[in-house]
Amino acid sequence: MTNKTAPIGRLRIAKDEDRNLVRLLIMLLFVFALMSALRPDIFLRPGNFISMATQFPEYGIMAIGISLTMIAGGIDLAVVGTANLSAIAAAKYLIATAPKGSPDGQVLGAILVAIPLALAVGLAAGAFSGFLISRLGIPPILATLGTQQLYTGFAIVLTSGKPLSRLPLLYSELGNAELFGFLPVPFLLYAAVAILIGVVLAKTRFGLRVYLLGTNAKAARYAGINNDSVLIRTYMLSGLLSSVAGLIMMARANSAKADYGASYTLQCVLIAVLGGVDVNGGFGTVRGVTLAVLILQFLSSGLNMFEHVSNFYRDIIWGGVLILALVFNWAIARRRERAFYKK
Repeated sequence: MTNKTAPIGRLRIAKDEDRNLVRLLIMLLFVFALMSALRPDIFLRPGNFISMATQFPEYGIMAIGISLTMIAGGIDLAVVGTANLSAIAAAKYLIATAPKGSPDGQVLGAILVAIPLALAVGLAAGAFSGFLISRLGIPPILATLGTQQLYTGFAIVLTSGKPLSRLPLLYSELGNAELFGFLPVPFLLYAAVAILIGVVLAKTRFGLRVYLLGTNAKAARYAGINNDSVLIRTYMLSGLLSSVAGLIMMARANSAKADYGASYTLQCVLIAVLGGVDVNGGFGTVRGVTLAVLILQFLSSGLNMFEHVSNFYRDIIWGGVLILALVFNWAIARRRERAFYKK
């Protein structure tokens, strides 16, 4: 890309991002208005919003991790396995060092060690997935499907397939606390993660390299970028975010298990695609992902208000929405491509 065409390319991308955010905002307002009109007595209650703010951060943070790898031209299907393995490592440490009846000081000290331990497991899991993809050339979808099974297998072995439920109550109290009585800690964690990753993608050289890698890996290599290093760091970041989500899940359930959040993988991919992340790489924003998270949470909470809508239909709905989002994004990409060649 020449110096003359580079600003034009950036301007086109910025316009595409703005259009995508406007579409998502319209969709969000529509879903919100629909659910508010159907069951205002339930949906508009303050307690319902607090409940939603507690629910979506765990899969929302994993969706940001998957989106990062998709922007880089790959995908991370091991986020749930990484989250559970990280939570189990932290839970086993807490149970061993702060058994029931331990003083709060001892429990707090154990928590301060267990959290970095979980984060380290997430980083290591992400680094291994990145190594398989970047150094061994295994396709991302196959590599992360394999590591998902591997991490889940480790988790089952460590727990014998049973939940670890003798966790100190203090951890759950801290993880489910509400600041000022209406801001749940999980929501604050999601906000911090979204802001941080948004800044990393938009304002740092690493973020620029992730976009360039996803747009054209060969051009990135010719530009002097170490593609292997960027890929490994991207998957490490996804693993780190997965471990944060695992810690949130552990606080919510006050336990850890190998198969918690089994349905989250499909939801996270759906959120990324609905949020405008290009499945071929090179395009996507945290703002779009956040709007998609809110749309799905409003829709999910709305469905829960109707007793005759069975949970068995939930996967059908998510799968249908994913296919519609893919078709919609394909149509937009084709229109963009035709407009480009006409010029």
